[in-house]
Amino acid sequence: MQGVAVLGCTGSIGQSTLRTLARHPDRFRVVGLTAGRNAEALAHAVAKWHPAVSGLAESGTQCLVDAASHPDVDIVVNAVVGFAGLEATLAGLAAGKRVALANKESLVAGGRLVLDAARAGGGSLVPIDSEHSAVLQCLQHGQGASQVARITLTASGGPFRTWPSDRVEHATVAEALSHPTWRMGKKISVDSATLANKALEIIEAHFLFGLGYDRLDVVVHPQSVVHAFVEFVDGNVVSQLGFPDMELPILYALTHPDRILDAGPQRFDPVAAGTLTFEPVRHDTFPAFALGVTAGKCGGAAPTVFNAANEVAVERFLAGAIRFGDIPRSIEAVLADSPHGPPTDLAALRQVDQWARIRCEEFLR
Repeated sequence: MQGVAVLGCTGSIGQSTLRTLARHPDRFRVVGLTAGRNAEALAHAVAKWHPAVSGLAESGTQCLVDAASHPDVDIVVNAVVGFAGLEATLAGLAAGKRVALANKESLVAGGRLVLDAARAGGGSLVPIDSEHSAVLQCLQHGQGASQVARITLTASGGPFRTWPSDRVEHATVAEALSHPTWRMGKKISVDSATLANKALEIIEAHFLFGLGYDRLDVVVHPQSVVHAFVEFVDGNVVSQLGFPDMELPILYALTHPDRILDAGPQRFDPVAAGTLTFEPVRHDTFPAFALGVTAGKCGGAAPTVFNAANEVAVERFLAGAIRFGDIPRSIEAVLADSPHGPPTDLAALRQVDQWARIRCEEFLR
């Protein structure tokens, strides 16, 4: 039986993880639970699961590190939102754990540090994002970067896929949170609406699979049934399909490389899936996507700056303080002002992150 710590257990991914674990009590036991600020929901989860360690990150993020590095934990499900999840990822990897990663910001902001921590501590990274899980499932039997010509991630296009650019500029919070195919937390829903989320996933794929940015692509797929394509050097293409349900990639992250019988998610039916369509990304309407990919290509501090500015801008948008169109404008302004070189350790990374947040707040004021 494997011990599991669920960081961010009250959010969308955390709740899906707990539902998945509940179906397999003979294989997994909950050792750690943390939440951001929802004390009531955390208390209910603790009463049900009786973890050895629990904590509210709002009262101090050490609880994330404690849960991620607990000796009885074998798998850390990191579903923390934002930069706050990075230290727990590093701690879990340094302690030799499997980190089932839904906190894409860990790799975006601290990619090199995360890979170094995995090598030094003997831990492993297994992605939970449906797109990266799809790529991992397509890469079987030791197939590595040398055999891959291109990876294409799919994007739903979000709620504004067909909107004209001038209408997107003034989209409301309620409209941005109304995702057409996935049910997610507020921050990731807005990221999906701006397509910043897909830029974060491109950067994450770069570190997870070791491919250059010229071999990573995105295509809009409104039905969210095909999650990724992997094209190999001989021209063959493998894809992974499934109805949009995060419990599928969560279970695979828990059991990889094995698979176990599971009666939870809806079984795939190609007839029910219907017609599948694909479209190019509308770069003029969703500039945050290109800003993020460019930051990834620049490397150094740029991905950290992109991530921090985006987090601040999204928070301000959700609070009703800025317009939807101000999100990419603020990201672009902060990236243009960044004087930082490549961060060499976690302390330097935190300094870059803090600078970008302050600069974004200044710009938005």
